Amino acid sequence: MMAGVRRSARRPAKSDALDALAVARAAWREPDLPAAQLDGPARQVRLLVDHRDDLVAERTRIQNRIRWPLHELAPELEIAPRTLKLQHVIERVGDYLASIDGLIAAIARELLDRLRELNRRINELERETKPLVGALAPALLAIPGCGALTAAKIVGETAGVARFRSKRAYARWNGTAPQPASSGNTIRFRLNRGGNRQVNAALHRIALTQSRTCPTGPRLHRPARPPRQHQDRSTAPPPSPTLRRRLPHPPHRRPRRPPRRRHQFQERLDIDGMCRGLSWRTGRDLLSSSAERVRAGVSDRGA
Repeated sequence: MMAGVRRSARRPAKSDALDALAVARAAWREPDLPAAQLDGPARQVRLLVDHRDDLVAERTRIQNRIRWPLHELAPELEIAPRTLKLQHVIERVGDYLASIDGLIAAIARELLDRLRELNRRINELERETKPLVGALAPALLAIPGCGALTAAKIVGETAGVARFRSKRAYARWNGTAPQPASSGNTIRFRLNRGGNRQVNAALHRIALTQSRTCPTGPRLHRPARPPRQHQDRSTAPPPSPTLRRRLPHPPHRRPRRPPRRRHQFQERLDIDGMCRGLSWRTGRDLLSSSAERVRAGVSDRGA
């Protein structure tokens, strides 16, 4: 809403006074906006998850920084991507650097010590978050592909699901509802790039985990169909819904009509018995001869 108010303003500028005026105009246009409330255990979950995310981002920066000293000291040392967060990999690199002297090796050892500390603290925060989420949102943990951290992110960012009047409003808020992009007789939709991107990313992780680890059993989204072959025109092109759009509310199954068989169409075509003895080439010859007679000015009635 703030972006729409800013675009409609007469002064294309940015300041605290203009932002306050935009907030006042948006609140005046929408007097019944629901208030987000985050207190008690839900607020604790939000604080723990945010603090863990900050530590994970710091660990990623240190992992990127330590790559160059390790490459300079030991080019033959191979470390797979995304493995410096594993404790046995950190111990192996530390044992290799223990026998190397110099300033670069000392800096690398200091970065490794920081990685060990961050790993320990990140794991502690995860263990503290699990019992709180289990008491707040056991239904989220029952969803296949939804772990404790993902459920904690959804609970902390939602800040009270009761403030949404319907599941469609919640889907619009988190950015999983598609946006209409119709023009004239063409009806189409496009992905929503707005909304709460944290909740959107959490739903996306759930959908990917379900598609990868849950080949059977109850799921909240329908698996993707194989691409339709160009030679087979008997089936309609499959729809391509976004997996995250189906996660906030399971789809309602509708009864499908039984597929038509090929002999039903053949019976309809065989009703006209007058054309049974005519082949495609014979019909083409008759059409060409009648066209030539019309050009010559001879009608069938006169003949």
